[in-house]
Amino acid sequence: MTLRVPKAEIPAELRAALTEQLGAVPEPVEVLWNNPGIAEASQYHSAQVARWDEVDASLKSFAHMAVAAQIGCSWCLDINFFLAINQKLDPAKAGQVPRWRESDLFTPLERDVLEYAGAMTNTPTTVTDELAARLLEQLGAPGLVELNAYIGYANMAARCNTAHGITSQGYSDSCDIPPAARPAVTGASPAA
Repeated sequence: MTLRVPKAEIPAELRAALTEQLGAVPEPVEVLWNNPGIAEASQYHSAQVARWDEVDASLKSFAHMAVAAQIGCSWCLDINFFLAINQKLDPAKAGQVPRWRESDLFTPLERDVLEYAGAMTNTPTTVTDELAARLLEQLGAPGLVELNAYIGYANMAARCNTAHGITSQGYSDSCDIPPAARPAVTGASPAA
């Protein structure tokens, strides 16, 4: 797949910061920079989402990976596998997220979160009262609201990336994620 929107030149200081942080400038940033107002709003929203702390970060990471796998966003899977290592998540478990139903590595709560992520990603959504009640009991109302908003954010990011033709940049190549779970690299590899 090729980019459907060309990359735009981003400010040098932002390019330097992203390269230092991630090894390469993420293609979604370069594509969104065609409209700097949207790019800046997206970065601001992403930073706000990253600050939410009612739900364990690993549960949200697994949820984002499940959304990405279902939608087919190789870029989201790639960057989330890379970030999972920085969050000290078990690489074997992270690698099984796309096949979580067949894996015995996940706890009951993790399985409920993964199921909820898939149900929210379906069109139309297929969240059941029973699943929502289990998560409400385990996470509380603030936690379920946060998880719901986080999965909505993951859907927005994954759908925008795939619509723009953005694919994996190879971030996860530096991780101990099992190769079968890593998305194929179709863009430029980061210098990580």
